[in-house]
Amino acid sequence: MTTTLTIDSTGPLVTVQDLGRPGFIALGLSTGGAMDRLALYEAAALLGTPAPQTALEMAGRGGTFRVTHATRFALTGAPMSAQIDGTGVAWHASHSLQPGQHLTIGGTLSGSYGYLTFAGGLTAPALLGSPSAHLAAGLGARITAGDTFALGVDATPDRTPQTLSPTDRFNGGSLRLMPGPQSDEFDAATRTRFAQTPFIRSAQANRQGIRLDQSGPAFTAPNAATLMSDFIAPGDVQLTGAGLPYVLMAECQTIGGYPRIGTVIAADLPRMAQAPMGASLAFEWITCDQADVLFQTDAAILAKLRATVQPLRRNPADMRDLLSYQLISGVTRGDELAATI
Repeated sequence: MTTTLTIDSTGPLVTVQDLGRPGFIALGLSTGGAMDRLALYEAAALLGTPAPQTALEMAGRGGTFRVTHATRFALTGAPMSAQIDGTGVAWHASHSLQPGQHLTIGGTLSGSYGYLTFAGGLTAPALLGSPSAHLAAGLGARITAGDTFALGVDATPDRTPQTLSPTDRFNGGSLRLMPGPQSDEFDAATRTRFAQTPFIRSAQANRQGIRLDQSGPAFTAPNAATLMSDFIAPGDVQLTGAGLPYVLMAECQTIGGYPRIGTVIAADLPRMAQAPMGASLAFEWITCDQADVLFQTDAAILAKLRATVQPLRRNPADMRDLLSYQLISGVTRGDELAATI
């Protein structure tokens, strides 16, 4: 039984995303995929799926969605206002959507990227092995009103709604920075000043990279003009000719010639991706050995999240169907106690 998802309205930047396209660096194509990969793992934990599913990534605002058959879905990533037929539903949780109901997702309350994931997975045309939109490379496109997608079968549509507490990553904060191959191009004083500088997440940001603003002097490498282009990756902190730092993100280019002072570790990239415009950010240097210790496999991340999932407790004040529940499990004659007195 195929379920059809219909997009009745949508925000300005809603795209299909999964974990991206590894293996195409040699062809000049970065992996891409979800800006906040952790949000896809959270959805898998909430929905009980063996691995992350293809999701809709919503930058800033969501849209209105409906389905032809009952299915569960998860809301993860940046908290956004969400309602089913006018009744609010919790974020960082799974819910059921019935035929005829409308799921409406509004603007972000904090963070930058929210995710809508369906239990059966969303089917979209695969390009180079993935349905993820990689807009910088011209793969895929923004979702528009009227688009439809096939959803896979939800194996357990009656499963109790679940919730989890996400990591606090939606308002900026500290990012751990490991040295890279060009860190030594910056003298020790510059590297120290970089870690002591308070930065602001600029309005100039997209899926390729995020600029950081600060009020102090620029950060420069004396030999920047002589550097040769080489391999770069998400998390690299690249300094422009004017000394402005950019943190490279999911759709970054694969080679570049600007100097990179260091690399944000994978565990902190979701915090960088979710930092809203104007958020305060700072860097903390760690060693490569420390970064290795902090690294977690995808399987370990998912297992850890599964252990935190709990049944979602609904607020009776929000339950329009409260009277349909059997709240009393038994009856008595009313005089049993009187006979024993």
